[in-house]
Amino acid sequence: MNNNIFPCLWFDGNAKEAANFYCTVFSNSKMTTDTPMVVQFEIEGKKVMGLNGGPMFTINPSISLFVHCATNEEIETIYTKLFEGGKAMMLLGAYPWSEKYAWVVDKFGMTWRLILGQLPEGGQKIISSFLFVGEQYGKAHDAIKHYTSIFPASTIYNVETYKAGEGQPEGTLKFGHFALNNEIFAAMDGPGQHDFKFSEGVSLTVECDTQEEIDNYWTKLTEGGEESRCGWLKDRFGVSWQIVPKVLGSLMAEPAKAQRVMVEVMKMKKLDIETLANA
Repeated sequence: MNNNIFPCLWFDGNAKEAANFYCTVFSNSKMTTDTPMVVQFEIEGKKVMGLNGGPMFTINPSISLFVHCATNEEIETIYTKLFEGGKAMMLLGAYPWSEKYAWVVDKFGMTWRLILGQLPEGGQKIISSFLFVGEQYGKAHDAIKHYTSIFPASTIYNVETYKAGEGQPEGTLKFGHFALNNEIFAAMDGPGQHDFKFSEGVSLTVECDTQEEIDNYWTKLTEGGEESRCGWLKDRFGVSWQIVPKVLGSLMAEPAKAQRVMVEVMKMKKLDIETLANA
């Protein structure tokens, strides 16, 4: 797994508590970074960041983590752990698209979709999944085409749209699978009334090797969207991204340097590797 595009979950001071919880829910999990502001962990090979950003933003179901479970025992165990202290948006059970499926919000507010079924060869057990609702409803397929035009090693695997007479506007997306830089994602349009939308509560972090990469992603993702600060931006669909240099972690590793680097980060919108390295 490439893991250079990964979700960042926004917490109000309890990122480490959440990370520890997720590492108990899933096998093959570990904490990889533990600082007061940022924790990073891996669950079943999927890299995730937890950010202690304060009360400004909260996680919502617009971006969830989709988990493929190989056995009944596995899906029931994961569902039980995630459901404790949380709530089910769709209870674990049989649905037309799967013999066993659940949509659950855990006690930290993160949304998970669990499905029973064997992974295809080369598949990823846990993937990020976009839900386009409200003003963005009907734009999921356009978003897939837009994102796959920006990132290298991108593929659209399948898109299943609603047909005439299926109860939703013809052409809206039931479900789609695609890859960005070999990292697999899912997307769908969510019909009905929803009280959430894409926000900084769950963002996508892109680690870049060069300034050229940063400049390229920044330019293309902000087109029709908006710049924010500290490497954050919103794209034309309202999805939040963090475009960061891969060396940022090592630059922040030494306490003496970290403060100087952070001062520079706070001054910037798009991050500049040379300026940060010279801080």
